[in-house]
Amino acid sequence: MPEKPQKEPQRNPTHILGYLMKIDQSIRNGEYPNVNKLNKKYGWKFSRSTIWRYIEILRSDYSAPIEFDYQKNGYYYTDPTFYLQRVMLNEGELLTLSTILPLLEQYKNTPLEKTYRDLINKLVKMLPENITVDSALINNEVHFISDPITKLEPGVFENILKATKLHQTLKLEYKTAQNTDYEERLFDPYHMICQKGSWYVLGFSHSSKAIRLWAMPRIKNCNMIETRFTIPDDFRLEDHIDIQMGAWGNDGEKHKVEIEFVKGLKTYVMERTWHSGQTLKENKDGSVYLSFETNQLSQTAAWVMSFTGGAKVLNPPELRNMVKDAAREILGKC
Repeated sequence: MPEKPQKEPQRNPTHILGYLMKIDQSIRNGEYPNVNKLNKKYGWKFSRSTIWRYIEILRSDYSAPIEFDYQKNGYYYTDPTFYLQRVMLNEGELLTLSTILPLLEQYKNTPLEKTYRDLINKLVKMLPENITVDSALINNEVHFISDPITKLEPGVFENILKATKLHQTLKLEYKTAQNTDYEERLFDPYHMICQKGSWYVLGFSHSSKAIRLWAMPRIKNCNMIETRFTIPDDFRLEDHIDIQMGAWGNDGEKHKVEIEFVKGLKTYVMERTWHSGQTLKENKDGSVYLSFETNQLSQTAAWVMSFTGGAKVLNPPELRNMVKDAAREILGKC
């Protein structure tokens, strides 16, 4: 029979939580732990009174339904679905959590907003009731300026995500940027991409018989059907997108991009990593040379134009012509 606890020196609460979690794990594993089993398994040297005290903490502070089985000589849960839910967060971890919260702002009106908020709420519920946090840690001193968020039809995000995981074909209605009418399509989703506030799905279009990138805001009435698909062995995500530059207007071919920035942008350009595998160096006249490889020329052209004349395309000629054509079109409308 378990002994009643006697007074012992106080232990660090954080360490106690660790012991409680190990006891909880052993009980849930059906090991029917007792003092000897726990000491042997975890290398502890606890007395019966110490283990008894921990059992009482589980019962009183965590409402654990623990009983002692005298035939199996160990503890068990009368409710097999119970598990220890609460965790301790230190000050640094709470500070990290506080800086994550502003990120929710850029996901307003998207399915991810509710998911993230539910996750944060779960973390909060897992905290002990008596935890005290310095209010200076939870503040509004960190802000993120995000791109405008596109809106999705109800159920589109969830069904595409699920179909992507399960490799099931989607039956949906889609309209292109040029059309105003929706057309019913079958689509095998391979990968979901979020680019500058907009969600896209990359996969196989049954109507086009080819891999296509579709904008998710242009999808409605999206549902999975029973048909399953297999992603081809030769499919490579990097052949279709470039996570540094974007996922649009891609012909599959990689180009070596070479750009020269004016002297006035030297500090701004030199202090950033623009692309993995980039070559970045300062020229003798103070201008900056940047080169990298990408299969996203249209996105690169838009990026170059964001410097409003401060960036000059050296190569490839296709990119230089894209920027020139876009500039002429803008001038023609001014």
